[in-house]
Formats: sequence, structure tokens, C-alpha cells
Amino acid sequence: MGYNVFGHTVGLKPSELKNLERFYRRRVPPASIISHELARELAKVSADLNRQVGLLINRKGEIDYVVVGTFNRIELPELRGYRDHIARLKGLRFIHTHLLTSKITHSELDQDDLIDLALLRLDLVGALEVHPNGEPGKIHIAHIIPDPEFFAGGSLSDKENQFFYFLRPCYVWELKENFLELIKNLEDELERVKPLKEVEEQKDRAILIFLREPNDPYLEERIFELRELARTAGVTVVGEIVQKKPSPDPRYVIGKGKLLEVMVLALRNRANLLIFDRELTPSQVRAITESTDLRVIDRTQLILDIFAQRAKSKEGKIQVEIAQLKYTLPRLRAKDDAFSRLTGGIGGRGPGETKLEIDKRRIKDRIAKLERELEKISQERDIKRKRRKKLAFKTVALIGYTNAGKTTLFNTLAKSQYLAEDKLFATLDPVTKAIRTPNNQVFLITDTVGFIRNLPEDLKKAFRATLEELYSADLLLHIVDISNPDFESQIETVNQILEEMELLHYPLLMVFNKIDLLPPSEFQLIKALSHRYKAIPVSAKRGDNLDLLLTKIEEILFKTPLEYLTDKVLEPVSLEEENPSKDPLTHKLDV
Repeated sequence: MGYNVFGHTVGLKPSELKNLERFYRRRVPPASIISHELARELAKVSADLNRQVGLLINRKGEIDYVVVGTFNRIELPELRGYRDHIARLKGLRFIHTHLLTSKITHSELDQDDLIDLALLRLDLVGALEVHPNGEPGKIHIAHIIPDPEFFAGGSLSDKENQFFYFLRPCYVWELKENFLELIKNLEDELERVKPLKEVEEQKDRAILIFLREPNDPYLEERIFELRELARTAGVTVVGEIVQKKPSPDPRYVIGKGKLLEVMVLALRNRANLLIFDRELTPSQVRAITESTDLRVIDRTQLILDIFAQRAKSKEGKIQVEIAQLKYTLPRLRAKDDAFSRLTGGIGGRGPGETKLEIDKRRIKDRIAKLERELEKISQERDIKRKRRKKLAFKTVALIGYTNAGKTTLFNTLAKSQYLAEDKLFATLDPVTKAIRTPNNQVFLITDTVGFIRNLPEDLKKAFRATLEELYSADLLLHIVDISNPDFESQIETVNQILEEMELLHYPLLMVFNKIDLLPPSEFQLIKALSHRYKAIPVSAKRGDNLDLLLTKIEEILFKTPLEYLTDKVLEPVSLEEENPSKDPLTHKLDV
């Protein structure tokens, strides 16, 4: 560490810097928060400089940092190598001075002190009053509360008392607290609240952060959806923070006070990840990361991560990579001038390209290459679609909000076993099978990726090859999770996306799925809603009403009257797209 003095050192004389450097030779008894002698020396130096002076003291009583500020403000340097384990105190206490004047007769801990305490996970923070004559006054001390029930009382509001405990202001020689015992009790309580053995080191533990703007009717739905997205991505949600704010803070999205609350919650629950329910700018991600020492992602990045986990086909992987690269491109930034490089040689001397410019060019080249591959796959799909048309196959495409049960319905109808989980975006890659109706007609059914509100634009563009299946469909089957309280909003979201894709004029049949999850008392309501939306109520999991659904599809596709219902759905068959040389109708159905 050396004897460097950190902070606002501009204008200090060499003799003043030497006086500050002498603090590095001082020691504090390990059991003391600060000694009386050190407090008197700190107060005198601070009064002589007319600036705040602070000391970062480790648990051995050694002074690791000497920091100088202005008259009314002090900023801590970046701390590295101090117990960076999630949800652990840093192992440093910060004692600094507050200068008094004839107008300022006492000085308590301010919000900056509490922000430093929470964001840097300090053992404690103390503000030592300094009179104009250089004599030390009372010291104000606070530390984080591991659990709201751990301590009672305090000197500030109930809201702040949920996060911090304030010792009674007193003179330094009146301090009776044993520092080592205090810190041991704090860390024991942190361990009691959330034992380390219950925390998987490799598993992300996240706090979800929401901004509630005025007249926002969908907050509960947004909270539920982000929670489900996190679960799908394999993230453990350990807390949720909501701030009512008319507009996002340009730097932190949420206010500084709420950010402080986030850090205390992260400490108590051993969180290592913050997930925001809105798209963040690169500068916001950088500012929040630097302030909290936690990883920060937004909703878009979370969805991209889910897609990356679940994409299995070559096409799906290409689509995800394109979306990730387009998301990353504007978020690249230069670290420092060391990245610039010279091209060398005659006519090539000069600053040349920076590493940032090279990285951007490589990403653009990679995107262009992937888009060409995707276009080739799209053309191959188009050829397959034309072959189907030649064979006079009618096609049905399953669409709907993510986790509405599209793949479960697909599996039940086609007697297949594709991955169908109670998670968002379980299906990314389109799959096509042949289905036989009760009247012995055959049509093709295609499962597609689910929709979601505020789907990032780059994802919409990247998955255009998948969604091209919709344009060749003779019927769109809109699957709705009728057991979801937010189903009407989800219908609206799907219709909005269909309108953007210019698909609203296509033939569409709505299907109310998951009726098995509803109590019998709501059956009359479902009947009324089915009549209102002209929908077929089914249970894909249990098989209820699938005969009615198939008959209705047959009526629409083949213009046959709805004359009868059958009690049994005929066994569907598969259509192997990989063998287009054979007539799939003859090959698979033996007709």
C-alpha cells in the first residue's frame, strides 16, 4: 500500500502531506474502534487543513488508507483485495472528521456516510466532530443491521433503522464497545440469517429491481414474469425492490437511497446479481456495477441468456448469437490508451486502430457472416414449405405467450416427447409434425417460440427465420393460458406482435389451455369467456376437449361442416422433413 495519501490532495504542501503520511505509523488496539490519542491527532490535522480527513483501519488496528477530502465532503478510493466474498463485511472501518463552525454546532452521519457503509460493506463508519480550535467533539458511529430484529432502537427514522444501527453519540474516551466482539456478533448474525452452507457458490442469487412509474397497472404481472424468467435461467431470487419514481435516474435508474437498500438486502441474502426489469444503458450498467461491486444485467440480457441455454439447433444458436452480438456492440467501451496499436511500415505509421475499433469491426463482420448463414437456412426452410404446398398439406402454426402450453399441446396431439417444462421459452426451435383428424384428414402442425411483452427488437429480428413459418400457415392456433390471471394482457401482447408482423388478417383460432388448473366454480366463467373470444377450452395435459379442437381445425382447414364429435382422438403421426423424396402421406399413413 505504501504511504500514499488518497483523495483531494491538490493544494497540499509537502509538510502537510508528511503529517498525513505519519498516520500510517499509528496503531489502534484491536478491541477499540479508535483510540483517544489517534482521535485528537486526527482532529488537529483536519482543523489545520480545514478539510475532512479519514482513516480506513483494518481489524488488526493497522491504518491501510489515509484519505483527505474538502471542507464538507470526502470520497473513498477504490478498495481491492478486501474480502470480496459475497455478503461479507469488508474488514475495514472508516473513521473521518466532520468540521464544525460557529453555524454548525454538531454534525451527524449524513447520507454519503451511510451509502459508503452499505455499498462498500464496511465494518462500521464513524464521523468525529472537530471544533474550530482542533479539539475533537463527539463521535457518531453506525453499522449495518444483519436482521431488523437483531437490534432495537436507534436515532433516525424507522425506515433507516431497518438497515443501520446508530450508537449513542459520545466522546471517544467514553466508547465502551469492544470492536472485535461487535464485529463477531454482526458476522455471526449474518451467518444465522443466511448460513453459508445453504448458499451454492456457483449459483447466481439475484435481487430483482423494478421502477414503478405513475399509472402503471401491470406491476404485479411484471414482478411475476421477471421472477419466472429468473427461475427459467437457473437464478435464485432472494429479494425484490420496487421504487415509485416518475422517471428513471439517469445514472442509477433508482435513487441513491434505494440503491443503499439494495446493498443491505444483498448483504443479508448473499446476493451477487442485480436484475433490472427494464433495458439499461451501458453507462447505467457501469455506474451501478462500480458502486455496488455486484454483477448487473437487465431484462433483455436475461432473456438472451435463457435463449442461449435452450437453443439446440444450428439455426437457434445462430439466432441467439446474432442477438447477443447486437446487444453487446453498443456496450463496448475503451479501457485506456494502452489498447491503441501501430500498424507500422511506410504509409502505415500513426495511431492506427484502437482495440475498441477492432473489436467493433470483428463483431460487425461476425454478425454479417451469421446473417448470411441464417438467410441460407431460411431459404432451405422456404424450399421445404414449397414441397409441402405441392403435396397439398394444410399447415397450422401454434402461437401464444411463452409458457402457455404450446409444446404440451403439440406433444399430446403428435404423440411426441419434445421438451415441455413449466418455464418460459422452453421451446426455441420450430418443430413440424403431421396430425390426423377424427374425419381422417391430415394437416401439419408447427410449434414455435413463445411471445413475451416488450420482447427486445434485436430478438424479433434474429428470430425472423423461425417466425417465417407463420407466414405459410393456413391457420394460426393462438394458445392462451386461461389459468393465468393476466391472460387478457397476454392476449393483447400476442395480438400486438401479430399486428407488427402483419399477421392479424390470417385465419386464427383461439384455444384456452390449462382448464384443468381452474376450480369447478369458474367453469361457467370459462364458458362465457370461450363464447366471447370464440375460443375452444382444452387441457393439453389431461386431453380434455382435444377431439373438439381437432374437429374445429378440420372444419376451418377443409371447409367441412361440424357434424360430429368423437370420444377419442385418433393417433397422430410424424412427418419426417428430412426425407422429402418420399410422399409423407403415403409413407407414414399407408393410404
